[in-house]
Amino acid sequence: MNRLTGKIPSSIGKLRWLETLDLSHNHLSGDIPQNFSSLTSLSHLNLSYNNLIGRIPSGNQLETFNDTSIYEGNPLLCGAPLSIVCPGDDARSRQTFPLEDHGKDDNEMLWFYVSMALGFIIGFWAVCGTLVLKKSWSSNSKDDNDSD
Repeated sequence: MNRLTGKIPSSIGKLRWLETLDLSHNHLSGDIPQNFSSLTSLSHLNLSYNNLIGRIPSGNQLETFNDTSIYEGNPLLCGAPLSIVCPGDDARSRQTFPLEDHGKDDNEMLWFYVSMALGFIIGFWAVCGTLVLKKSWSSNSKDDNDSD
């Protein structure tokens, strides 16, 4: 424990070659700087037991840290990998998907169901048609055999 206080300096996010960052068991407050996602060489991170708040930044290297214990003891943190949903996530997720994309997905689903239905109908009538023709062929051949 170093008894560090205040906010985590965003300048730490500029240390691209930083491999280990352990700021656990301090009195740090505020958000985790967004530019932590630029720490591409980071292989060990521990921010547990501070007073950090807000959304855990996502992107690049930070998405590889799935162990929730590195954020333990910061009850006001939210977002992945924690199970705590950040306020406004529902509204934000609606905004991130433009309506054009939904229309395209809906159109693809429509074509999927239409092609499935057509495939079923064609397959069904192919089997039924074959059986009907086979029956009529066999009754024609019986008639031919009876006349001999």
